[in-house]
Amino acid sequence: MSGFSTLGTAPLVLALVAVLAYAVAAASVDERVRWPAPALLAGGLLHAALLVLDIGGWGRAEPGARLGFGPVLSLAVWLMVAVHAIESRFVPLPAVRRVLAIAGAAVVLLAWAFPGEVRPMASPWAPLHWVLGVASYGLFGAAVLHATMLDAAERQMRLRAAPAAGPLGMPLLRLERLTFRFVEAGFVVLTLALALGFVTAARWRLDHKTVFSLLGWGVFAALLGGRLLRGWRGRRATRWLYVGTALLLLAYVGSRFVFEVVLGRSVS
Repeated sequence: MSGFSTLGTAPLVLALVAVLAYAVAAASVDERVRWPAPALLAGGLLHAALLVLDIGGWGRAEPGARLGFGPVLSLAVWLMVAVHAIESRFVPLPAVRRVLAIAGAAVVLLAWAFPGEVRPMASPWAPLHWVLGVASYGLFGAAVLHATMLDAAERQMRLRAAPAAGPLGMPLLRLERLTFRFVEAGFVVLTLALALGFVTAARWRLDHKTVFSLLGWGVFAALLGGRLLRGWRGRRATRWLYVGTALLLLAYVGSRFVFEVVLGRSVS
């Protein structure tokens, strides 16, 4: 049974309308068309309400948060949509809007199909630790999205001798700086999440989540150190970003996917 059904029809209606709004937002990337941007905003607001009702448990008698790979991806993508909503006020990115709209619709449906399970928080600090961890997912996800545009622009420059501008007219150096601002912010938030988990955990375990999280943290630390000390740029830097993000996904989302979907059992 899906998680949305446990709260009655309201979450399911919100999910369907959010998916519809995201679909409208993904319908066009023409900058002259005005309705996709407000559609993405509407989808994001409905998505946020859905997260509060279903994952956060607002109005649910059972205490705790709904945890699982579906809810975590849903929240992470919503954070990327929120970042885009702020960024687009300064830089119009219609192609990014389409990608995020498709991703938003997909994760809303994914959280409905694989809702995870409600778990009580073992510590008063656990909610903050969880939110920081998911926030780092969102920031690194935004960095990856910009890094793919950066790589595409560099390929176009090599093949066509194009000017030093990104696929959307943004100067490459500006796009690169923006990409690694997200990396820096994500690294700070991830560091806080790991430190908080280490300090507040009643029993610290070196399990798969901890190992992959620490490996991801190490890759991001090496990336930022390489940029600072050796001037890493371009595809060398973005490869490190992709590897670190993949490790971070394996730490929580990947392990829960294996347990919940492949093995069909819960995981602590």
